[in-house]
Amino acid sequence: MKQGSLKFICLIFLACIAVLSVHGQDKPLIYGTWVLESFNGNGDSIYAWKTESSRFITKTDEITFPQTKYVDAYPSQNFRKGNVEGAPRSFGINGRFDRRGYNWIDIYPVLAEDSDAKPVGIPIPGKVKSLDMWVWGSNLRYYIEVYFKDFQGVIHILKLGNINFRGWKNMSINIPTNIPQFAWVESDSVNRAHEAGIDVTEKPQVRDEPAYPSLHFIKFRLWTQPVERVDNFHVYFKQLRILTDIFEALFDGSDLADPTNIKQIWSNN
Repeated sequence: MKQGSLKFICLIFLACIAVLSVHGQDKPLIYGTWVLESFNGNGDSIYAWKTESSRFITKTDEITFPQTKYVDAYPSQNFRKGNVEGAPRSFGINGRFDRRGYNWIDIYPVLAEDSDAKPVGIPIPGKVKSLDMWVWGSNLRYYIEVYFKDFQGVIHILKLGNINFRGWKNMSINIPTNIPQFAWVESDSVNRAHEAGIDVTEKPQVRDEPAYPSLHFIKFRLWTQPVERVDNFHVYFKQLRILTDIFEALFDGSDLADPTNIKQIWSNN
């Protein structure tokens, strides 16, 4: 009697494992790191980096702050000159404000070939789990925020952390699950119904086309605080990267889910 009960319990346990395994195969997770920007400044990136500051930034006849420059410096604990083509460099900022307070400096990407230097968002592939970057701090009580934009145009602001430390440190944040990272493409049947003038009040729960990634990195914002001096400071950045579910980014046929490609393919119909 006891052996029969034990066998029955074992069968239930194995059945549960089988169900969980099948469910897991429906939605595999393949995490990998993805470098959004190396900050080498040697032409290996399509982006250039610009700054914008709050009102009390220092301006003189000789110089206007902040100053930016690519420097021959990097966190030696994680980078070696022999591991990359050429000497790795970092993006540096030299800032100065006329008074203490909650001053800020925005660091945002533009297309390197854009003469107008208009801000652009860097598309983030896959479903991102975390973001990290190497930062050189000079033990000042400043902090950094990261700005993202979702497919609805909503801006999400996350605090990367304080930079009151000396030297290089890898700073990271987890991306909250409440930030939407995909724009769902409606099924073709629903689109055709709307084009035919048919009022479709309920959208199908299962859509014909996969989700397309649409979360973008917008900028960093460096904040000073009233308790800290702002007469002269330096901050350096190296290698902005993400940990992302690359299965979402690399699914077969992802180009057919790109809204831009869809519009171009079907523009003649």
